[in-house]
Amino acid sequence: MPTDSVGRFLAALDPRQREAVEDRPREEQERLAAAWEEELEVDDELDTLDELSPPAAESEAARRVMDRES
Repeated sequence: MPTDSVGRFLAALDPRQREAVEDRPREEQERLAAAWEEELEVDDELDTLDELSPPAAESEAARRVMDRES
């Protein structure tokens, strides 16, 4: 299991999105990972989901970050 924020963010993405993010420069990956961590911190709905299923909360936050990027 990845321990750095970029690795954890990539692991939370669906495979298609993961591939697209892996093709981006490292700085862009770090920016997206930071946005993902912020999403996890500030969204109360994700807090509730995190209590039930941490991987589901991480995937939902990753999806939201990528949706904003589109």
